[in-house]
Amino acid sequence: MIPLFDTSVPPDAVLPPDAVLPLLVLASSLVPGLVIFFLGEERVRTRTLLNLGGALTKLALVGWMFRGVYEGQRYEARLPLLDGLDLVLRVGSLSLLFLVLSAGLWLVTTVYAVGYLERSPNRSRFFGFFSLCVTATVGVAMSGNLLTFILFFELLTLTTYPLVVHRGTEAARRAGLAYLAHTVFAGVMLLAGTVWLYTLTGTLTFAPRGFVSEIADTHRGPLIAIFALLIAGVGVKAALVPLHGWLPLAMVAPAPVSALLHAVAVVKAGAFGIVLIVYDVFGVEQAAELGLTGPLAAVAAVTIIYGSLRALFQDDLKRRLAFSTVSQVSYIVLGVAIVGPLASVGGIVHLVHQGIMKITLFFCAGNLAETLGIHKVSEMNGVGRRMPWTMGAFSIAALGMIGVPPIAGFVSKWYLGLGALEAGVHWPLYVLTLSSLLNAAYFLPILHAAWFCEPTTQWPAAGSGTGTENGKPIGDSGRWLRPETGWLLLLPPLVTAALSLLIGLFASSPFSPLEWSLLIAEREFHYP
Repeated sequence: MIPLFDTSVPPDAVLPPDAVLPLLVLASSLVPGLVIFFLGEERVRTRTLLNLGGALTKLALVGWMFRGVYEGQRYEARLPLLDGLDLVLRVGSLSLLFLVLSAGLWLVTTVYAVGYLERSPNRSRFFGFFSLCVTATVGVAMSGNLLTFILFFELLTLTTYPLVVHRGTEAARRAGLAYLAHTVFAGVMLLAGTVWLYTLTGTLTFAPRGFVSEIADTHRGPLIAIFALLIAGVGVKAALVPLHGWLPLAMVAPAPVSALLHAVAVVKAGAFGIVLIVYDVFGVEQAAELGLTGPLAAVAAVTIIYGSLRALFQDDLKRRLAFSTVSQVSYIVLGVAIVGPLASVGGIVHLVHQGIMKITLFFCAGNLAETLGIHKVSEMNGVGRRMPWTMGAFSIAALGMIGVPPIAGFVSKWYLGLGALEAGVHWPLYVLTLSSLLNAAYFLPILHAAWFCEPTTQWPAAGSGTGTENGKPIGDSGRWLRPETGWLLLLPPLVTAALSLLIGLFASSPFSPLEWSLLIAEREFHYP
């Protein structure tokens, strides 16, 4: 294979660091979020401008760093925190991939949330925590050591809890309590493992091949225990079985929150944490030598199949999508645990692919709920005729989750399968095949009902509210051109569905998620 990227710059070369840009990336959502808290509910325009301005600014800053990182530059800001321990914000090729995902999807989610919460109470509180949540997420992405990672990882818990309980219902409070119980347990495990690791190594700074190799021979048992603690700590947010229980309950939150939890923030922060622990704390070769990657792969495989089986029996649409997330996020973990360049590329690129496809599905589920009051799969007969654009976007994302080419999900599964063969292990192929069959089993009935079944409910016609006649909307002519719901709700899923298709079609193009993941494998994971 001829490398696309010029890797003449050594992977550990650090050009004069620009400490301002990482801090500005944080501030672009932190400052608007803090200001929004003090805005009255009637300040709709000001709040919207702050939200969109912050999202656009963050995306521009990340774009500014893109070229520098491609050329081998690493942006770093270091602030003294404790004696011998600093708060380190560092942007390399891996962190930039997560930053681009977070900044890009935050922008489309902000547009969607503005339309979704148009008439809702407590919007200033919602958008304030919404912005702080993204601040924590990009802090996780830019973490240069375990201490920085823990601080932002726990800040993510504190900022997402108010979003989960935003509706204030009894179900929301129960979901919030379950979320806190799981994440507090995770925080204890993560902190215990980190403190123990620091006492053994004297450092917490991420390194390309990890930083535990010098003590691996003398502290094998403690390192195995520390690995288990750290994976348990991040595995809660990554929804690894049996630590996943909070995620389906959290679906009582508004659709923008569900989209944020599943595609941008919480579960992705957990999966990203597993990548960091395997590659930058232990080093993948050392983790394999300690016998840690095999059990991690087994947990990922169980989670993939379990999540798919549970999704199969959910009538509530958002719960079906939640269990789908439990399954799909563990593809990332499986790719990391197989140990090999192609499998790692498949796992890393799925961080982006799953995020774009899953956010599309939750946007569409939100549109169905807000426009037609549809919350269950059993209520979706014929809905494709009433909301063709929404269901068209849903169909693209669902087919991508199954792994139908040329949508993005196919690319991830292809590289995971090739990686398993390259590593000389065949059982992941059976897991991927069974998972894809189960994906089809819980997505295809939805598409069949939406497109081919007769409507069983009378819905108001798009833009008219005049009802239906013989199961068809009155004034049916021109329905493909007429907005079926508010434009702020319709445009985001159309954009993300188009991206799901385009990044699959042009997977080998320069700067695509796949090609950038190949760069990460070469430059940060040191795979040839």
